[in-house]
Amino acid sequence: MRSTRPLTTENLAKIACIYSGITFGVYWIPLRALGEAGFTGPWAVLIFNLSALIIVSPVLFVRWRNIIRVRFRFHMCAILCGLGYALYAGAFMYTEVVRVLIMFYLMPIWGFLLGRIFIGDKITPIRMVSMAFGLAGLLVICGGESGLIIPNNPGDWMALAAGVVWAAGSMMLLTNRDDTVNYTIGFLFWATLVSMLMAIFATESGFTIAPDWTGLGGVLYWLVPLAVFLIIPSALATIYGPSKLNPGIVGLFFMTEISVGTVTAAIFAGEPFGFREITGVVLVTLAGAAETFYQIYRRRIAIQ
Repeated sequence: MRSTRPLTTENLAKIACIYSGITFGVYWIPLRALGEAGFTGPWAVLIFNLSALIIVSPVLFVRWRNIIRVRFRFHMCAILCGLGYALYAGAFMYTEVVRVLIMFYLMPIWGFLLGRIFIGDKITPIRMVSMAFGLAGLLVICGGESGLIIPNNPGDWMALAAGVVWAAGSMMLLTNRDDTVNYTIGFLFWATLVSMLMAIFATESGFTIAPDWTGLGGVLYWLVPLAVFLIIPSALATIYGPSKLNPGIVGLFFMTEISVGTVTAAIFAGEPFGFREITGVVLVTLAGAAETFYQIYRRRIAIQ
């Protein structure tokens, strides 16, 4: 009799990926609310991550010996994921939501290139098609009248860098499947530390100003529940899904973030969402989905 456990695990991982994509698509809303409360730039990201880290600190206290003793590769992966997340979240404070999503979701390009360089993974024709879609989407959004693909503000560069770093971290995660809870704690810890360094650097460099900490009490009433019901579960889902599913399937489900983010930004922030933005979103979505759809097509042909 066939066991239902693998199916249950797979379905749970798919739900985790969809949930992660949806929640990350609305992350910009509380981040900008923190900005309006006086926690500008990276300070908003720091408060966001720190609140979640404090809540999971009892688990960190219990598991700290195991976390410290794990391999260097574990910590390197957690650092990369934390850095990628901090850059991604910080980007929302400096540029339009749709530009963050377009820049970040060029990940298939960086993933294919990193896979080729470090593990000898071939760049197949369908992957070349994916890369072409991604670059075309970037050209539509960032090319402007000059046709040059140049990010034009700090948020663009942060989102672009976040995609590269996250692709590297994801590659390590897929080849080093340690305990999901440990990874989530390490992810939150390093995201908080990186956010702190970013906030200090941005303040000292004049990119932002130090917050008035007396205003923190005015946001805790909604920030703490948000950390419990949104930040921590989405961080856990972000780690759990890729540890159980094919990376192509993971990327496809994570693409829900693009739709959720662009639509909510158009509705709640009044950001432009016309033909140009729709075209860019579609192209980058195709970049992430092309290989998965191609694999599904090949399996159906093989069955026939």
